Amino acid sequence: MVTLVVVGFLAGVITSISPCVLPVLPVVLTAGAARSESAARSWRPYGVILGLVLSFCLSTLFGSLILSALHLPQDLLRYAGIAVLVIIGLSLIWTPLGELLERPFTRLPGRAVNPESNGLVLGLGLGLLFVPCAGPVLAAIVVVGATHRVGLDAVILTAAYGVGVGVPLLILALAGDAIARRTAVLRRNARKLRVAGGIVMLVVAVAIGLNLTDGLQRHVPGYTTALQKQVEENSGSAKHLRQLTSDGPPRFSVTCAEGATVPQNCGRAPAFTGITKWLNTPDGKPLTISGLRGKVVLVDFWTYSCINCQRTLPHLEAWYRNYHKSGLEIVGVHTPEFAFEHVVSNIKAQSHDLGVKYPVAVDNDYGTWNAYGTAAWPTEYLVDATGEVRHIAIGEGDYANTEILIRQLLTKAHPKENLPPPTEVADDTPTGNQTPETYLGYARNPLSITGPRLTADVATSYRFPPKLRPDTFALSGVWTEGREELTAGPAAQLKLNYQANDVYLVLAGKGTVGVQVNGVRQKSVQVSGTPRLYTLVQGASGVRSTLTLTVSPNVKAYDFTFG
Repeated sequence: MVTLVVVGFLAGVITSISPCVLPVLPVVLTAGAARSESAARSWRPYGVILGLVLSFCLSTLFGSLILSALHLPQDLLRYAGIAVLVIIGLSLIWTPLGELLERPFTRLPGRAVNPESNGLVLGLGLGLLFVPCAGPVLAAIVVVGATHRVGLDAVILTAAYGVGVGVPLLILALAGDAIARRTAVLRRNARKLRVAGGIVMLVVAVAIGLNLTDGLQRHVPGYTTALQKQVEENSGSAKHLRQLTSDGPPRFSVTCAEGATVPQNCGRAPAFTGITKWLNTPDGKPLTISGLRGKVVLVDFWTYSCINCQRTLPHLEAWYRNYHKSGLEIVGVHTPEFAFEHVVSNIKAQSHDLGVKYPVAVDNDYGTWNAYGTAAWPTEYLVDATGEVRHIAIGEGDYANTEILIRQLLTKAHPKENLPPPTEVADDTPTGNQTPETYLGYARNPLSITGPRLTADVATSYRFPPKLRPDTFALSGVWTEGREELTAGPAAQLKLNYQANDVYLVLAGKGTVGVQVNGVRQKSVQVSGTPRLYTLVQGASGVRSTLTLTVSPNVKAYDFTFG
């Protein structure tokens, strides 16, 4: 119980500082905008945040159950939240409307019209529109709510998560209110400030209603991803969260480690279970794992409002375009996070707007989610041509590794198939203090390099600079910079300033690569054949270090990834 409270609270705090808070942040910051000119202190920010936390927690746990029991549309709560924002926004702009809304309450003894009093109502509406980034904690809350298995542990976890979300947001709301109270020009223009707050609410309501905030969130890096993984995906947290949503151990945990760099034998892929609708298949006909034998299948668990999922889609869509004719099938299993994501028309429209061309299985009852033992959005399972799960990827990132494994499984399934070149979608996943993926070809300019700009397509001699900047590389000897790779010539060396436990490099050609870390020789890597991922450093301390590679002529180096 203590673990659930701590993990839930910390997960909530991380959520409240993540990019997913951006759509509601303008309203939170202007929460004190409706305070009266004479008020020395406003209680409105407390009401807004309390309402947000209450409505978000209650709707997440019980919203789907109540709407289903009353036979109401699953997206009703979302539209109700938008309506609340619009009405309160208009009431701040047009005073008579605010007074009209307050009139029923003025009959209470000692109760006068008070423009600050709608803070709780505003928060209740805002909580119905709050769509946080979906980590394992929120996934566990959503699943127990949607499958109607709410117990005391789930309620406590949800409450802790809600408090964690609310504390930082309350600090922001109080800061905005303090600025309004202590800034003379704002105090003198309190009426104008309320009008501005109303306009902000209307703009936010329209933006959320038209899904205009999704694009903004997709382009803001998930800078809290690494922190979220540390808090929510460690073994202790995972065990307690799994007990809320499953009666048994995780299906693939013993035999299949997440993020492995070589294909693994993880067990048979479960069947698609409880799918209520298929999109992007001929005449809406269902697909089956057995019917896909002979193909390499990527099963992607996603949900359309999940920003983490949206940031993975460009990679999945590129793989589908590139490898579908070579035997790859992608199945997007859409398992909803919120009630409005149960609506098939919403899923269909958003899939179209997001450019999803591959088949989508609507998993509204969590049948396939539970069959695979999934715990977070997004999660990918890579299945080979015989129906065996060979790789699992949870969350964003590690796309280059996944693509390499796709190519290996396709080659094994169809040895005579001539695969197209790898895709060129940049991996923008942040990795905290870890060095980000580092490309070596001019297609990715500007490169992370210390020293002069490289000469494209011409063999050129370079010299190491006196010092490398963090997370950059430099060259010595003769190298030829190509579109996607660097090709070594005579006396070719490469230095990289990095911070990570593991270092991988995609190499091709035939020769050797000598590896040194901080001047100490580690090993010699034998390179041969088509491009694939090689492990250069593994299990290091994670402190900032300098990697030096001595590369045989004609060996090609494509990009570094880190773990």
